Amino acid sequence: MTTNTAEQAVRGPLSGIRVLDLSAYIAGPYGCTLLADMGAAVVKIEPPGGDNLRKYPSTLEAESRAFIGVNRNKRGLALDLKKPEGLEVLHRLLGEADVLVHNFRPAVPPRLGIAYEQLRERYPALVYCAVTGYGEVGPLKDKAGYDQVLQSMTGICAMQGKAGGPPEIVYGSVVDYYAASMLAMGVSAALVERARSGRGQYVGVSLLRSALAMQSARLVWADGEGREVGRDMRSGGVTGLHPTRESYLYLSANTAHFWSALCERTGLQALAADPRYDTVRKRAQHAAEIVPRLRAALQQHSALEWEAIFGEAVPCAAARAVEDMFVHEQVLAEQMVAHYTHPEVGGYRGFDKPVKFGSTPGPAPFASPGFGQHAADILAAHGYSEEEIARLRSLDVLPARMA
Repeated sequence: MTTNTAEQAVRGPLSGIRVLDLSAYIAGPYGCTLLADMGAAVVKIEPPGGDNLRKYPSTLEAESRAFIGVNRNKRGLALDLKKPEGLEVLHRLLGEADVLVHNFRPAVPPRLGIAYEQLRERYPALVYCAVTGYGEVGPLKDKAGYDQVLQSMTGICAMQGKAGGPPEIVYGSVVDYYAASMLAMGVSAALVERARSGRGQYVGVSLLRSALAMQSARLVWADGEGREVGRDMRSGGVTGLHPTRESYLYLSANTAHFWSALCERTGLQALAADPRYDTVRKRAQHAAEIVPRLRAALQQHSALEWEAIFGEAVPCAAARAVEDMFVHEQVLAEQMVAHYTHPEVGGYRGFDKPVKFGSTPGPAPFASPGFGQHAADILAAHGYSEEEIARLRSLDVLPARMA
């Protein structure tokens, strides 16, 4: 059987996969968004109070900017799982689902009757993904996990701070977003295994595991090494942000070729010829001698002008505002920004897909759902009549607005 061109154009690698997303905040929801980007049909199921990310401070009045950015390409259903009728709806959906994702603390799913051990016999093909702060066992297993808490715990903040100075947060929810990538990878791998064996499995993603995984190069402790051994990956010296005549420029000139080009184009050829600076380690050791001369030379032009001067000869970038990415020629050429229409916010531009697939690019993206926006459509597709849906609404099993 062949697929026609029109069908192929809207298929993604995960088209046909159905995902129930019970998670909140960033890591779980964005992991499900990554699955949706690849074509999976994702239903976001929120409690009566809504995903707490909807309530985060935002300069958008109608909806949280964070929620919109994290939950694209999903349909929305609000469901009270504390009521028997709500659990019955969930089980109806599970009967046709391939993946369930949640980020409840380990003690919560058993109370609701939706722990993996309680579901696997009834739904043997289900891929069950739990996102936790610290994992499923151990003294911290029931503790709530948050991005910057895990940054502080795992050394990221200490490493980010300057030598001898206080620890510093890395803003941008980097642990959450990395955990989201681990979720998408883990679920996708479990689906590949299910295609072989016919059986689903448990997939565990934790913020602790993710925070350590993203520091794999730092987490190397050779036998006999002391505690104070340097573990930072920063090259030091020339590599880093430097002031120019206007704005800042990031430079990376670790190889001999890039170092030579940097010196030539800044008029510092004498530095390139000096054997004291002919390796990246030597340049780091002599940073106090090199950096002042380099920064003086960089005052000749603005950061954007230096970008043009260095071209492909020296890896660099002017420090831009994120707003500049909406119109950056490379971003536009790669079609990384799409236009969305949201039921409350209206039209907006936002990020599209993180991965490009040549044969199965997937459907056009669409905006995050309003609270419970698609409840009637989702339930009707699972066999509920209009009368049954109305009854569930009357019981507040399907809340019409956030509590």
